[in-house]
Amino acid sequence: MQTIDKKTLQDLEFPLVLEQLSGHCSTDLGKEGALAIQPISEKEDLLEVLGRTSEYLASFSNENKIPNHGFDAINNELKLLKIENTTLEIPGFRRIAHICTAINTHKKFFKKFKDYYPLLYKCTEEIESNSEINSNIDLVIDRFGEVKDNASDDLKIIRRQINQVKSKINQSFITALNTSQAADFLDEIRESVVENRRVLAVKAMYRRKVKGTVMGTSKTGSIVYIEPEASLKYSRELNNLEFDEKEEVQRILNQLTNLIRPYGALLRDYQSYLTQIDITAAKAKYAREMNALLPEINENSQLYLRDAFHPLLFLTNKKSGQKTWPQTIELHPANRIIVISGPNAGGKSITLKTIGLLQVMLQSGLLIPVHERSTLCLFKNILTDIGDNQSIENHLSTYSYRLKNMNQFLRKCNKNTLFLIDEFGTGSDPELGGALAEAFLEVFYDRGAFGVITTHYANLKALADELPHTTNANMLFNSKTLEPTFQLELGQPGSSFTFEVAQKNGIPYNLINKAKKKVERGKLRFDATIAKMQKERNKMAQTGSRLKEEESKARDESMRLEKLNAKIKSKLENYQELYDHDQRMIHLGNKVNTVAEKYFLDKKKRVLVSELLRIVETENSKRKKKSAAQAKAERQKKLETSQEVQKKVKVIREKKKIESRKSVIQEKNKPRPVFKIGDRVRMHDGRAVGSIDKLEKNKAVVNYGMFTTNVSVDQLELVEAKK
Repeated sequence: MQTIDKKTLQDLEFPLVLEQLSGHCSTDLGKEGALAIQPISEKEDLLEVLGRTSEYLASFSNENKIPNHGFDAINNELKLLKIENTTLEIPGFRRIAHICTAINTHKKFFKKFKDYYPLLYKCTEEIESNSEINSNIDLVIDRFGEVKDNASDDLKIIRRQINQVKSKINQSFITALNTSQAADFLDEIRESVVENRRVLAVKAMYRRKVKGTVMGTSKTGSIVYIEPEASLKYSRELNNLEFDEKEEVQRILNQLTNLIRPYGALLRDYQSYLTQIDITAAKAKYAREMNALLPEINENSQLYLRDAFHPLLFLTNKKSGQKTWPQTIELHPANRIIVISGPNAGGKSITLKTIGLLQVMLQSGLLIPVHERSTLCLFKNILTDIGDNQSIENHLSTYSYRLKNMNQFLRKCNKNTLFLIDEFGTGSDPELGGALAEAFLEVFYDRGAFGVITTHYANLKALADELPHTTNANMLFNSKTLEPTFQLELGQPGSSFTFEVAQKNGIPYNLINKAKKKVERGKLRFDATIAKMQKERNKMAQTGSRLKEEESKARDESMRLEKLNAKIKSKLENYQELYDHDQRMIHLGNKVNTVAEKYFLDKKKRVLVSELLRIVETENSKRKKKSAAQAKAERQKKLETSQEVQKKVKVIREKKKIESRKSVIQEKNKPRPVFKIGDRVRMHDGRAVGSIDKLEKNKAVVNYGMFTTNVSVDQLELVEAKK
């Protein structure tokens, strides 16, 4: 399906991704397999690999953790099993047993949780189960890596004889040791071990006094190590038995090897499965590290990368604590080619590499760091022209190399191709190179290819505006600070900000003005227009962002008011219920009071009881039949409502008291006005306004028109001073 060549993978730094991926593998074979990953040619195989990785990633966030898959490679053992009359070593059998145990564990686990991991379960079901390999190995080798005594009858007899001989050696040695010690022939250390034999540490002067075989001397020569004659004959017998044991062990291992030899192909499959699981686990860990996921894969030739990160840049910045800017870009049949322009160091190349690398990673079975609503299609060819790529060996300049590369593009480019070209058309005369780049772009367009290019050439920007399925784009640039924002915006070309950047970097004004005079007036005006449009877009983007923020705040405030309104409505209903209840109680109390007053006057108990029963029956007829629990709940609710109302009223009264005290204090602290005859005044606790006719000491005569009154000036407040 796909033909992505090695050069494309190198241009997009895919090998660096594989190096980082291999670091997450736990086995040597897994690391080798990770470094050898290539784009997968068959779509069904690719979807299965991606699905398995996605399932493994999901296992990190649930309780059904996948069992350990670590193992030691058995490549040497597999080679030996192919050769007749060969025998495996004990460590080899233990490695084989460990692999078989891991396989059985995985098969049981995925069978139990096949609903959670259907694709991983499918992998284990394709492997044949086998319990004989482990059973045969367990019969021969124990958990400490030793051949068991009961592996054969002969071995059992030999080892029993060995133990008996060792016991005799120990007894004879102890006798010789005690005898020599009593004769003071031994050094302070008394004994030692030489060549796996117990020997007496005899003082050199008494070497001829002790019968036995000399096994060596100390460095200083003061001690001679002698094996006693009494234990020597048993040592020879022990050597013979150990030789017999070795031969019997070898025969048993040879027999065990022959039992396992028919399963060589199955063991190879086991190792291959565990290797693939190790790689899958590494992919999942790598995805978790960079917040990657499996996006939708469509059949509509649509590539929509939302909030996409360059994996290498994201992980590098993550380690250093720096921010990485995501990119959003879309290609589809109605918008197949995007021409990105803008100043250098604005992020054009990173955007280009992000698109290419994420596409290659996905088509190689790796999850990618994008938003979950992203969607991608699959391309048969991915062609790149990124970087200088001079070839000294082939005597090629940059432009010659690029022309040779374009020739490859012309041969392979079709509707199933994604091409990525950085600095399209550079390397030659701007006008001639730009014209040739324009011709190439028209060919790619006519063949229905999808692509993204970066350029500074105005003619390519103009061509992108003319072609219906091609779009201009630019990397946003802060025109005030002349710093890149690393954000891609579709729809308009970008200015290179050539002279602005030069000015920011300290180039003298006179030199910049001299350069401007050398540029065609129309071209300068065109670039200035683009720069102006870009500034306007920046302002509009900021305004849009601010409006969105205000809209969000308004939405939050509306929700808050709705909640408050519902709360108030609920409380009003409770208050209404309480009011209705209180009114009913007052009405009932009035009835009872009337009956009591009547009884007070006529003293007729029968009439009193009759009236009270009538009142009670009337009230009971209004009540619904309720259980004791319901009645208790209602009483509790009413009590709580009443208590809540009382608390609210208490709080309100306290607030009013505090406000009243504050107002009194303010009035006391407020400077008293100096009144004059003719001032319009009113009393503190009144509303009527009058004028002062006469002032005498602390008294004032206030005329209200219809009447006059004599009051203290302390009780008056000034409404309007006489002009």
